[in-house]
Amino acid sequence: MFTGIITGIGRISEARALGSDASHGKRLTIDAPAGFLDDVQLGDSIALNGACMTVTHFDTDSHRFTVDISAESLDKTAGLAEPGPVNLEKALRAHDRLGGHIVSGHVDGIGSVTHFAPVGESWELRLHAPRSLAKFLAYKGSITVNGVSLTVNRVADLADGCEFSINLIPHTLQNTSLGSLKTGQRVNLEVDLIARYVERMLGAPVG
Repeated sequence: MFTGIITGIGRISEARALGSDASHGKRLTIDAPAGFLDDVQLGDSIALNGACMTVTHFDTDSHRFTVDISAESLDKTAGLAEPGPVNLEKALRAHDRLGGHIVSGHVDGIGSVTHFAPVGESWELRLHAPRSLAKFLAYKGSITVNGVSLTVNRVADLADGCEFSINLIPHTLQNTSLGSLKTGQRVNLEVDLIARYVERMLGAPVG
């Protein structure tokens, strides 16, 4: 489990194929910030852009670690198939503060940036969510975008899903990779866990 509070910006420095065809995944090498790996052990869970991965090797001297990502996970996520920046969060410990919201690290779908522009001292980020996720998005509800816990400010329903708006304060832009987003870029989305349970309970047959 995670909270959606990013604790470091890393970078995928290498994405090496684990086989010769599309059924094989990749081994990712991630450069982490200094000190990020000091309390990490083999087998620990670290979320990369909101996708929970298992540490298969790490080196505290070089500040690098590796994860293996399956072809299925690559198909269901964005931003993990090639070198580039990634938001990092280590798994939640029982005594940690829950500063964001409860996040599972399981990407529910892929959204896309429709608008990203400054508004006063902050930035407005608008994203398109697919139809399958639109029903889970609500005004003042929680959403995870590339692993970052955020609050929805506006939702507009569309024929193919919805467009929702988020306000990003300078602190979020400085401490996550969201500041580098571009219009049209794909992002990982995880909807609120409570919303998923409510949808299931309301839709389950009685008897």
